[in-house]
Amino acid sequence: MSIANQETAHPETPPLADAARSGAETPVFPPSDLYSDEPPLETYLHLRQLLLLLACLEWYWRDRNDFFAAGNLTVYYSPHQRKSEDFRGPDFFVALNTERKPRKSWVVWEENGKYPNVIIELLSDSTAKTDRGLKKQIYQDTFRTPDYFWFDPDSLEFEGFHLMDGQYEPIQPNSQGWRWSQQLQLFLGIQDQQLRFFTPEGQLVLTPEESARAEQQRAELAEQQVTQAQQQITEAEARNQKLAAKLRELNIDPDAL
Repeated sequence: MSIANQETAHPETPPLADAARSGAETPVFPPSDLYSDEPPLETYLHLRQLLLLLACLEWYWRDRNDFFAAGNLTVYYSPHQRKSEDFRGPDFFVALNTERKPRKSWVVWEENGKYPNVIIELLSDSTAKTDRGLKKQIYQDTFRTPDYFWFDPDSLEFEGFHLMDGQYEPIQPNSQGWRWSQQLQLFLGIQDQQLRFFTPEGQLVLTPEESARAEQQRAELAEQQVTQAQQQITEAEARNQKLAAKLRELNIDPDAL
């Protein structure tokens, strides 16, 4: 499921009338039911899920400059290098070993033939059939994307596939229901009804806001521990002073003990 992403013909393509006069070949557009007419994000849940995936990965890899992650961005892959044919708009994808920079779209022939390494589709009633069928076939046979996942923010359906010998094989979940992405070197799993990333050690990959809150909580805990330690020292000193006073009442010099 993704935003409608069909663009007009490439600006360099001449109008049909000019093409006819010049003898140029008239552009042939693909069937609209195959390459366009894709609905937008259907619910707030889908939008929130997409933004969550982006925020988590961008923050987790904030010190890296060798990847590109995007949501609802068109991938153009025409063998004729035309933006009027052969394009798809994955809900979320990650390309590795590439420059980390803003892009208006992912144009395969401008990216040295590179396709996404990981794709995640967010299922909806209107797109689930395509995501499970046609898109899966395209990502397997044309994109050759190693890791493909889908997730339904409403029903929480979650599946993952890894490319093995040219065919997608289901990724078996671990005891927590998480699935391993070999490309990301991260687990994907459901927590609080959302798809999240987890480290190989099982730690939740946080958003910047969650990380800031966690850091604040650690600082507050450290401050509490210092306060408690100071209070214990004060109480111990008070007990010692009380004991010393009692010894003096008994004509015993506490300093001589």
